[in-house]
Amino acid sequence: MDEKKPESVLIIGNGPIVIGQAAEFDYAGTQACKAMREEGVRSILVNSNPATIMTDDGVADVTYIEPLTVEVLNRIIEKERPEALLPTLGGQTGLNLGMELAKQGILEKYNVRMLGSTVDTIHRAEDREAFRSLLDELGEPYPTSVIVESWEAGLAALDEIGLPAVIRPAYTLGGSGGGIATSHKEYEEIIKSGLEASPIDQVLVEKSLLGWKELEYEVMRDGNDTCITICNMENLDPMGVHTGDSIVVAPSQTLTDKEYQMLRNSALKIIRALGINGGCNVQFALAPRFDDSSEDTDQDQSHPEYHVIEVNPRVSRSSALASKATGYPIARVAAKLAIGKKLHEIENAVTRRTTAAFEPALDYTVVKIPRWPFDKFSTGDRILGTQMKATGEVMSIARTFEEALQKAVRSLEVGDRSILWERPEWVEEPYLEATDERIWSLISALRHHKNPRELADLTGVDMWFLERLERIIDMEKVLLASNLSPNLLRSAKRLGFADRDIATLSDKLPEQVRALRSDWNVKPVYKMVDTCAAEFDAVTPYFYSTYEEENEAIPVYEDRMLVLGSGPIRIGQGIEFDYCSVKAAQALREAGVSAIMANSNPETVSTDFDTSNRLYFEPLDEEAVRDLLENEAGDDRAPPSIVQFGGQTAISIADPLQRAALPIAGSSAATIDTAEDRGQFGAMLERLSIPQPPGAIVTDLEDALQAGDAIGYPVLVRPSYVLGGRAMEIVQNANEMVTFFAEAQKAVSDTENNNVLIDKFIEGPEVEVDAVCDGGYVLIPGIMEHVERAGVHSGDSVAVYPPQSLEADQIDAIVDYTTRMALSLDVKGLMNVQFVISREADPSGPGVFIIEVNPRSSRTVPFISKVTGVPLVNIAVNIMLGRSLLEQGYDPGLYPAPNLVAVKAPVFSMNKLTNVDTFLGPEMKSTGEVMGVDKTYSSAMEKAMIACSMDIEPGTPFLLSISNQTKSEATSLIRTLHEAGSPLFATEGTATLISALGIPVTTISKRLDDSESNVVQLIKQGDVGAVINTLEGGRTEVRRDGFFIRRAATEMRIPCFTSLDTARVAVDSIDNSVRKNYNILPLSDYRSWE
Repeated sequence: MDEKKPESVLIIGNGPIVIGQAAEFDYAGTQACKAMREEGVRSILVNSNPATIMTDDGVADVTYIEPLTVEVLNRIIEKERPEALLPTLGGQTGLNLGMELAKQGILEKYNVRMLGSTVDTIHRAEDREAFRSLLDELGEPYPTSVIVESWEAGLAALDEIGLPAVIRPAYTLGGSGGGIATSHKEYEEIIKSGLEASPIDQVLVEKSLLGWKELEYEVMRDGNDTCITICNMENLDPMGVHTGDSIVVAPSQTLTDKEYQMLRNSALKIIRALGINGGCNVQFALAPRFDDSSEDTDQDQSHPEYHVIEVNPRVSRSSALASKATGYPIARVAAKLAIGKKLHEIENAVTRRTTAAFEPALDYTVVKIPRWPFDKFSTGDRILGTQMKATGEVMSIARTFEEALQKAVRSLEVGDRSILWERPEWVEEPYLEATDERIWSLISALRHHKNPRELADLTGVDMWFLERLERIIDMEKVLLASNLSPNLLRSAKRLGFADRDIATLSDKLPEQVRALRSDWNVKPVYKMVDTCAAEFDAVTPYFYSTYEEENEAIPVYEDRMLVLGSGPIRIGQGIEFDYCSVKAAQALREAGVSAIMANSNPETVSTDFDTSNRLYFEPLDEEAVRDLLENEAGDDRAPPSIVQFGGQTAISIADPLQRAALPIAGSSAATIDTAEDRGQFGAMLERLSIPQPPGAIVTDLEDALQAGDAIGYPVLVRPSYVLGGRAMEIVQNANEMVTFFAEAQKAVSDTENNNVLIDKFIEGPEVEVDAVCDGGYVLIPGIMEHVERAGVHSGDSVAVYPPQSLEADQIDAIVDYTTRMALSLDVKGLMNVQFVISREADPSGPGVFIIEVNPRSSRTVPFISKVTGVPLVNIAVNIMLGRSLLEQGYDPGLYPAPNLVAVKAPVFSMNKLTNVDTFLGPEMKSTGEVMGVDKTYSSAMEKAMIACSMDIEPGTPFLLSISNQTKSEATSLIRTLHEAGSPLFATEGTATLISALGIPVTTISKRLDDSESNVVQLIKQGDVGAVINTLEGGRTEVRRDGFFIRRAATEMRIPCFTSLDTARVAVDSIDNSVRKNYNILPLSDYRSWE
């Protein structure tokens, strides 16, 4: 008997963006809230992440931006009394919290039923032992494995499994804590890490299937037991690389029909047995076919053709990819199935003629390539394994694999890297390890060393893929050897070659190739993603480009604008910019203007089928944007492009658009250039008499050394036109200048602008504002004060609104400087300004200095919009449409602050990135953010610390290793820790200081070769619960001393503070009188407080 549809549902979000759990869950949560509204069900959303569309006003009926803890959820359930809980759309975070609520009896106490997946279903899928039992019942094969719940059991398992062994922790995301062990030392490290990562202290030790093919099936089931396959996906990389780090192709390209049906039947059997009402992701390993002599390919019972690897009883990372690849809205349908709808009752929103019971059909190829952070973390371990390292991904759609692959490579935005790129050393010796550069190293090996058969044997990559890569290489050779002709140009474009690559190979300029394409009518056409391979007409205009004859994206001559998205999620350019892009599309549609969206990211709300009037899934480079604008122009003028919401990706397109005489909405290319060109910007500030730290623009080391001497150390060295503080360093002396100037030069080597900026480093509090200008007036919704002083990247700082320590004259100066700069720059739309405050550096003035201005949206726009209630993006879009601030009902100046305090805190994913140092500096390292909001500063800060897992329990033992230059400043913090009852451990120099203060301390050796006891052993044994380790200036040798301390803390998942400012706010939250004394309210209630 069907259960009654609930009247209200609590939806748990996924929290901050971290590696393994990114923007795909913002998409899923947003879809779920829409689905609830369509079905007349009241939605109550809880999430800690302010950067998402999901947490925006009006998405859910009630929105809580609060820490994702059982205690908080209990209070919300007690207040809201939802009839049901939907935990399957918030990633592993939502699933684990749902299970904990059930385990503690909270769901039973308030009579809340679990939707989508029951507690038993989740247990059978996530608990390794229960899952094996289920597969045994079904007769489904799985790799030989042993359940391990202690290191001693792990030792026993090693005898049975042998090496190499795969370790998979239970109830984790992105392969957290897991890995492939090839030695006894690695095995011990990964087992202990996996047990630490698993919330139930359980790992699966599994026989390695290295070299087997990895595949995924995305399947759906309803309450009638109707099951369908949405999409199957094939990894280019064989088993051994986490699927989130693998290049993925949909639909599968190399399976026989027998293999496809065999795995499909297995996936449907599993979802039926689990009884899931909604979506489910099943991962398989398929025995390799390239070596028929291998015993692994035997097809008897002892050596099956495939193994079931893993099941996610929830919407997963791959669900977003499958949704965008097929046009089938998995999260929306899953949410409706969870409340009792049946597949045949749900309309296919793309065709509006079929139902959700129809399996999608694809007449094109989709390629996903992950986006890794190693352009920022050059010291990181680039070898890919079973623990995910990518921060985001891109997707491309085309008629062939070759074309889709090349479009995806263009979408990655890794410098100026195309398919032609290769490392010089690969020409001499092929590099075959799986790294973030895998696709380029494979192509290089085929170019210079190996044939497809040899390479398949060495790498496990299927011959079919390698033969397609060889076709790309063959075309390279033809382009090098031949004169361009219409047929050759069309053939190259159909294989996905970009104009710039054809230009390189045929000795022309990209613009000359574009002109030839125009003369010879070699232009892309746009095809529709319709879920049904054109069997039915689609009503949703969702397009991809290819080089065929019929164009399905016919221009619509109406008021319209193009919104350029932000591309893949990466450090420095995260989900905040997708938020801005979505809000821009919504604002255009509300104003009666057709919104056209261009983006390459399958994880996001911006690429959802109903966010815009038209969606182009394309690379965000000059060629693709100009092509789609020409298509939209038809016989008329191209629509204006909005470039200020897509981060540096979209802003970088402004200049090419201007050169091509294509219109830009809002701030002009000249405005953008003035703000980003240090010479022009400095001259403007001088005219306006606005103070900035003294600085210089240099292009070589000699000038850099002279500038350092003239300005006076310490100085800030940074490349121009680079986002996220990449290669930015505080330099203390000429020796360091030599090292760090080279890093800054390397960062600009693949850009058109090779300038390096050297500015006087002023130490003081940093302040940030987002402003919106209509050309005549400027509105500042709020001022945000950073907890960390200048020197820590703004994206890694804890930001507080409203400011807690600024004086009246400083606030006045910030408003005045921001207003005059915006008007002088002729900003039309958004602008972000960063200041440093130092009375000492400006004794006769307010001590407010300009550090940086960005004439675009920033990563703080969602935060400040939500806490003030000022819809910044909507206001900016309306300005572009000709409506002034006054016409929109906003007075210029500083917006009155509501009676609240909000804290934005960064979240890091360093435990996923081996060999990356965690210290905070001018280069951004965080992957996400959380928010704490309350009536008082202490309560808001406490909630932010809880939400980002930096909260400290009373009595937590601390390890301290404090630099000489911060010792005097640390004394008050040391006393606070002692008074809070924290046992103190310290390295030699710091221990001497603590003893001199009359405080008990245990001295620990910093020498790692000290076998008796050293700092790393102390941390790894679990004897301390937090670390404070400050750095001595920027000296690399001192960084290296502390590196092992910081890495050990990261790997043990305990807080490690490298800034005393951050440590202080975390330690202040220990106070028992404050802990748990915070409010839990919907965001709108905080804003309306009197």
